[in-house]
Amino acid sequence: MQKIQNINKIFNLLRQELSRYQLPQISREKWKEVNQTPFTTLVSCILSLRTKDNITDKASVKLLKNHDSPEKILLLSEDKIGSLIYPVGFYKTKAKKIKEISKIILEKYGGEVPADFDELLTLPGVGRKTANIVMVYGHKKEGYLPIDTHCHRIPNRLGWVTTKNPEQTEIALKAVLPKNYWSEFNSLFVLFGQKICVPISPLCSKCPIENYCQKIGVKNHR
Repeated sequence: MQKIQNINKIFNLLRQELSRYQLPQISREKWKEVNQTPFTTLVSCILSLRTKDNITDKASVKLLKNHDSPEKILLLSEDKIGSLIYPVGFYKTKAKKIKEISKIILEKYGGEVPADFDELLTLPGVGRKTANIVMVYGHKKEGYLPIDTHCHRIPNRLGWVTTKNPEQTEIALKAVLPKNYWSEFNSLFVLFGQKICVPISPLCSKCPIENYCQKIGVKNHR
């Protein structure tokens, strides 16, 4: 499969354009209250599913600034966890899942989140996207490529891959995207998908990489 053309130029343009969309100062300051560990990365990722980023951020800080380990989470009732993470989507289900995962990590892995991709997939509710995020941002490991809805949609729109779901996109992208771009791909393309290359009527007039995009599947744009 042919490698992506002009990839360095594309990433440089995206970095430059998206630098203006950094987290607000209040969010950056609040996140400093949370220990950045594989466990807090895992819990935050679980909270983020079907939830807006600003709500995820607030809920993550409320829960994790004082409960940043499986041991501390297990001291809380499901109701208390739920009250701390509300109003994230499916907060009751997530509270139960977080407590269940914490118990497994403590009993099976000695309180440490496994640094093995396949082991992560055995945890309740952890799919490939979450496992990849924990490996990249939690364990700081290379060779993993987290794919969410934006990271699936945009490479198809650009014409880099032709896939039907995130798992197919992960495999296809690994074949065409040079490995040195993998670690920043998720954070860059999620932000790009939220601010410019939105699902419906993307802002092509503001897009820094429009000249490199095939606009596959785009019917209307601004």
